[in-house]
Amino acid sequence: MSFFYNTRALKKQLLFFVLIVPLVSFSQIEIDTTLKPDPLVSYDAKAQRQWVDSVYAQMGAEDKIGQLFMTMVFSSQSKQETEAVKEQIKKYKLGGIIFSKGGPVRQAKLTNSYQKESKIPLLIGQDAEWGLAMRLDSTYAFPWNLTLGAIEDNDLIRQFGRRLGAQTKRMGMQINFAPDVDININPQNPIIGNRSFGEDRVNVTEKGLSFVRGMESKGVLSSIKHFPGHGDTDIDSHNALPILNFSRARMDSIELYPFTNIIP
Repeated sequence: MSFFYNTRALKKQLLFFVLIVPLVSFSQIEIDTTLKPDPLVSYDAKAQRQWVDSVYAQMGAEDKIGQLFMTMVFSSQSKQETEAVKEQIKKYKLGGIIFSKGGPVRQAKLTNSYQKESKIPLLIGQDAEWGLAMRLDSTYAFPWNLTLGAIEDNDLIRQFGRRLGAQTKRMGMQINFAPDVDININPQNPIIGNRSFGEDRVNVTEKGLSFVRGMESKGVLSSIKHFPGHGDTDIDSHNALPILNFSRARMDSIELYPFTNIIP
């Protein structure tokens, strides 16, 4: 999975491995007083930059390429599979791990184990749209987005994001690949459905923004998804390629609305 595509961006990525920072930032956002005013910058910004520059200067081309990738890991996997991932980390200098299904204790142990294998701290992430229970057993499940979309008080969504962010951070993760801001227009959609905040573009945007602000107030990265138009397909994109026969005007006014209003 690649996030960055140029040298300057790659240097910025190294910051992500030692800091918990937002993918989406805001000029006005409520942040815990226990957090730094700008989570992108450490208490000693000069030392931070020197560390990033020194590490980057020692990296060869293959090391830099490896930093662009995250590999998927199941904490329910076998010991043999665990060892194989360790070899990938050492051989390819992977940038991160995205955890899938398993259990919280097993995942925490694997996180510590994998971090020991990497010279540069790994970026740890997971899909946890409605809580860690989306992937992990014996963890708390929050309501799905469709339920949250029916709540009128957006501050409750922000508080939900804070709770989810705190649990994500406690698991040693820096990024949650959420929230889902697809607009669920098509009732025949087999994959989005109740993962969406609903069919109204404004409500979806407001709920998504509150979700993101809540998570980021706890120092956890967010990632709005999936892609514009996915809420109006009748094909599961895991199995086939949906085709969007929309005009540019339609895409701009509806499909792109949450993305253009959440991403600065």
